[in-house]
Amino acid sequence: MAGTGFVTRFTLEVFFLKIACAMELITILNQCYHFPRFVYRYARFGPDMKSIEIAVRPREGSAAICSGCQKPAPGYDQLPERRFECIPLWGFLVFFLYRMRRVNCRRCGVIVEEVPWGDGKYQSTQAHMLHLAHWARKLSWKETAGTFHTSWERVRDAVEYVVTWGLDHRTLDSVRAIGVDEIQYAKGHKYLTLVYQIDQSITRLLWVGKERTVESFQGFFTLMGEKLAAQIEFVCSDMWQPYLDVIREKCSQALHILDRFHIVSKMNKALDEVRAAEAREMARAGHEPLLKKTRWCVLKRKDNLTPQQKFRLRDLLRYNLKTVRAYLLKEDFQQFWKYNSPTWAGMFLDFWCYQTMRSRIEPMKKIARTLRKHRTLLLNYFKARKEISSGVVEGLNNKAKVTMRKSYGFRTFRILELALYHCLGKLPEPELTHEFF
Repeated sequence: MAGTGFVTRFTLEVFFLKIACAMELITILNQCYHFPRFVYRYARFGPDMKSIEIAVRPREGSAAICSGCQKPAPGYDQLPERRFECIPLWGFLVFFLYRMRRVNCRRCGVIVEEVPWGDGKYQSTQAHMLHLAHWARKLSWKETAGTFHTSWERVRDAVEYVVTWGLDHRTLDSVRAIGVDEIQYAKGHKYLTLVYQIDQSITRLLWVGKERTVESFQGFFTLMGEKLAAQIEFVCSDMWQPYLDVIREKCSQALHILDRFHIVSKMNKALDEVRAAEAREMARAGHEPLLKKTRWCVLKRKDNLTPQQKFRLRDLLRYNLKTVRAYLLKEDFQQFWKYNSPTWAGMFLDFWCYQTMRSRIEPMKKIARTLRKHRTLLLNYFKARKEISSGVVEGLNNKAKVTMRKSYGFRTFRILELALYHCLGKLPEPELTHEFF
């Protein structure tokens, strides 16, 4: 009898402990994830003892809400029980169990009700989707799924939900300065056209277009509309002709500033072309290889040279070579960016182009002809008082490349588009009654 009494007492203690734990969990949920029209019935372990199931029912007397028009409507019937995945707790997966009601709405007909913790056909609660999306910014989607014991598809759905909601609720009224550039996202000359807002108050991704064509860039202005496009004051881009044509057509009132980074890059490319050609000529003629191992000596900025490179450059400058003359022209052009007045900068640019055209160095002459062609756009950099430049655009491009490298690329354009908007778009997010992370 004593043994039976001990077993009975132990069973009762376990029973009441489970009730207490369930009550405490429901109390926590009512405190941080409370929905006035619904009641948490009970919490229990799942059949596998690795998950917690929380049953939810409608509060007595509360009307169902139509998911189409968000108005109360009379009930029609109930669907089979549905599971909504929630944020894991103490290593246990958490699921809400609820039988969705269908309503007979006068406006929308027979339709499934709207529940405050879910959205559409997503199998996760809003809190769970926001939780996964938050970590998907820091980790790859696969790592996020593995860390929280869910599937890659759930992480994708979470990011898609957050991005779609953010794009629908973001405001574009404050856009005054934009920067456009392209990045390669796959082998085979596959590019993305990226448009950023580069105002001093905020920098963010505004548009992702497939390929670098007129049509892809025009899609951004279709999104903005004529009224918002007319408010843009500054546009920063490179010298890609399709971009120049679209900007001239859609943003004629804006001050168009050419990308300083690409100008310097083209000049370095021309200098390297001169160096390589002259090195080959000297090798064929049997002369001493003076230009061997001098590539980075002439391409890097002086401040970034190593002591050995500085010594090698100083030795190279003693010779009258095309490479040396091209290097001096490149270094002389750096003075252009130090001017504040557009007038004086224009005079310097004209004189530099005149000197370069007399240098008889064809790659550098090609650069001079390009600069003359885009003289007005170059001087707009000074009219904007140097406040708008491509430095921000290049920094955001690097973040976009990191996003792609973090996941070793994406198989489809849609997934890549979601990832870029999620990491660079600074999109608004749905508000919850409690911050879970």
